[in-house]
Parts: sequence; structure tokens; C-alpha cells
Amino acid sequence: MNLRKTAVIVTGASRGLGAALAEQLGRAGARLVLVARDREALESVAERIRRHGGEAHPLVADVASPDAAAQIAGSTGALVGPPEVVIHNAGSLGPVPLVPLADTSDAGFEEALATNLLGPFRLTRALVGAMALRGRGTVVLVSSDAARTPYPGWGAYGVSKAALEHLGRIWLAELSGTGVRFLTVDPGEMDTRMHRQAVPEADPSALTSPGQAAVRVLELLQAAP
Repeated sequence: MNLRKTAVIVTGASRGLGAALAEQLGRAGARLVLVARDREALESVAERIRRHGGEAHPLVADVASPDAAAQIAGSTGALVGPPEVVIHNAGSLGPVPLVPLADTSDAGFEEALATNLLGPFRLTRALVGAMALRGRGTVVLVSSDAARTPYPGWGAYGVSKAALEHLGRIWLAELSGTGVRFLTVDPGEMDTRMHRQAVPEADPSALTSPGQAAVRVLELLQAAP
């Protein structure tokens, strides 16, 4: 896939994997809309991309909000044209410090579901109809091995990521033959703020850097037809 001049949405783009992905995509020539809640951090990422000749538009939004999908879809069309790629990277652990399911509050569980599952569902729903009409589009779901391995304490996060992966499989089955593709990627354990919140005792030197993970995701996108 040639990403040059391709309109791409990256959620959770203000730090970690999202920021690293945005910078890699900017170097590849994509036209970027970067979504996150932290305006200052988001604008900093966009400015770094612009300094290297890329195109990046910061868009402050919370993907967990029911109104965010329409805002993101509409703003993206106005800024860079119809999006051809959306990368659902924004994520929430739910309750922190991590707790067993029996100690997880409704609010904590709902927070993980709203960001990790409902947000991607709503934004995908807002975009795939137009993608199918154009006969092309790529939806990238950033998942985790917690979607498949039942780690104690990771209940809200793991359940939301497992559901996200199956959501992608259903979308793919329903949109078969339309030219819309779904890619699920597990970047592995990374040295990010989220990982430090979840596992504060982890050795950063044993973790993958967001930059390294971003390179792998970019290669996957570029290898796709």
C-alpha cells in the first residue's frame, strides 16, 4: 500500500505508539488527522511531523464520547478528504492500579469498554459505508495479548480487547468483497505511560519502544495490497 497522499486517522496520537505511528506515517507522506484528548501534547506531535515536511492536523476529541465519531469523520473529510485508513490506537486500562474483576467498579469497566470497543465501533461505522462505496479502505485495530491470555487484574482491558478483535472479524465478514480490509495488530509490551501505570515494576529496557513497534505496523500497512 502506497501511503503517500493517503488520508489517515490515528486515534490516541498524542503519545506512545500513536505518536510514533503518526511520525512514521508522516515520513511516508500520509495526510494525517491526529486525534487525542490532550491538546498540548497532540499539537506537539503535529508540529514535529510538519517540521519534517509532513502534513498533520491535530483534532481534540475523546473517542469514548458518543458524539466523537461524527466529529472525527466530518472534520477529517474537511481537512484531508475521505479517510482511506483509520488506526484505532486510543486505549484505556480501566481501573488503575489494576484490580481483580470482583473489585472492578461499573465505572471502571465501562471506561475500558467505551474507549477500547465502543469508540472504534462508532468511528468504524461512521467511515466504512463510504469506504465500501469507493471500493477501498483499511481499518487497523490495535489489540493486545491480553485479548487472548486471561491475565489476573487485566479483566476490563482484556475483555474489551477480546471484543475488539471479534468486532473486526465480524466487520470483515460483513464487508467481504467491498475492498474494505481489517488488520488487527498486537504491538507487544511497550515502554509507554500506559504500561508503566499497569506494571510499574517492569524493566523499561526489556520492553519494545513505541518507535520500534510503529515501524512494524507501518511495514504491515505498506505490505498490504
